[in-house]
Amino acid sequence: MRLKMQQANYPDPQDDDFALKGMNPQIGGRGWMDNKRYTTSTHDLVEQMFYLYVRVVKAKNLASAEPCYVELKLWNYIGKTRDANNQEWTQVFAFSRDILKSSVLEVLVKEKGMEKSPNYVGKVEFDLNEIPTRVPPNSPLAPQWYNLKDPYGELWGGIIMLAVWMGTQADEAFSEAWHSDAAQVNGEGVVSVRSKVYVSPKLWYLRVRVIEVQDIIVKSRNRVPQLRVKGQVGNQQVLRTTISRVENPPTWNEDLVFVVAEPFEEELVLTIEDQISGTMKDEALGIIALPLSTFEKRIDHRPVQSRWFNLKHFDCESLEGDGKKEPKFSAKVHLRICLEGGYHVLDESTMYVSDQRPTARQLWNPPVGILEVGILGAQKLLPMKMEEGRGRTDAYCVARYGQKWVRTRTNLDTFNPRWNEQYTWEVYDPCTVITLGVFDNCHLGGTGKATAVRDSRIGKVRIRLSTLESH
Repeated sequence: MRLKMQQANYPDPQDDDFALKGMNPQIGGRGWMDNKRYTTSTHDLVEQMFYLYVRVVKAKNLASAEPCYVELKLWNYIGKTRDANNQEWTQVFAFSRDILKSSVLEVLVKEKGMEKSPNYVGKVEFDLNEIPTRVPPNSPLAPQWYNLKDPYGELWGGIIMLAVWMGTQADEAFSEAWHSDAAQVNGEGVVSVRSKVYVSPKLWYLRVRVIEVQDIIVKSRNRVPQLRVKGQVGNQQVLRTTISRVENPPTWNEDLVFVVAEPFEEELVLTIEDQISGTMKDEALGIIALPLSTFEKRIDHRPVQSRWFNLKHFDCESLEGDGKKEPKFSAKVHLRICLEGGYHVLDESTMYVSDQRPTARQLWNPPVGILEVGILGAQKLLPMKMEEGRGRTDAYCVARYGQKWVRTRTNLDTFNPRWNEQYTWEVYDPCTVITLGVFDNCHLGGTGKATAVRDSRIGKVRIRLSTLESH
């Protein structure tokens, strides 16, 4: 399956532009010939975007005892590596071909603190007309040693290892590179503008069958205790049984079902409570904390062995004191606990589900196809924030299907962003939906805003895979 998608704006519903339109983008990289066989490119659904890549590896024989960094100069754009005492950087820079208004790339090695100084330790220049072009599946260009010249143009023995080539967004270095498009972003904001791929944690149902308790001690003997069991996983999920109708021993035979995520770092905390009528307070009589990683996983209908667990006893002194008083004897709770892998944990709307596979991989059917999505761009976006008296939008696109989320890089300060990024998913059920949303990046740094601000949603579209053409 192949999907060509371009996010639209929010026009008036009466406008003809609200209807779906045909598109004729200049799709590039449709394929290459390999031994007289046509092979599909990994970026054949998007327009090719060319970049000048520079990989800065390390330097030797620098005539400086101070930490050094490398500065790349291309017309008005400057990229800088971090400072390094060991003269090793291993960083990649990508300059968009649209900004290549100079024919010379300058690579300068400078000492720390020389940012505003024209002086440098060594320099090497590249003629852009002589730089090789590399497009996958060709092998990556190997770094080479280059001689550094001093400010007088003399060679003095210093060398630097670099790789310089022209490539596209299909290059392996694209996602990790510093981009000239984001040159104005500083600090932690640099991380937020890069494209990323996320995998959702695998979710399981935790089934807790509460059977009974024994030897539980209640404070008041002048009333019938109203016992129930409270279960909690982490800081949010809290479930309770009904009040036991059997007094001796208190019995429930009820299931508490939680949703938990790998790698099971939390604990299941069970508390025996006595509900006191006429008050808003429940009295805790016993508690136990069990690590989730110790529970058995079940992917079929086979029964799970029940177990008895000792409860930590609560009394008046232990509740009011430091909680370290040792009880004379321990109450017990009878439980049957397992992690259910035979079901799909639904974490999205049933109307727009993107995955219906059970948790356990052993139960998956083979995939029925591959979904290819080319995220081209958006047009006529609205201003999402004000900066220096004018509207601004820094947009990126997120696509979610199944357990895999992808996020494009952020296009800065434009109402017509162009991403031209392509992603693939395995499809196990064509009766599913892919969701794509466009957001405004509010974490670029340097704006004085708190890092806790959430990115603003611009728009969203859902596409049913069953409506797409198959190839």
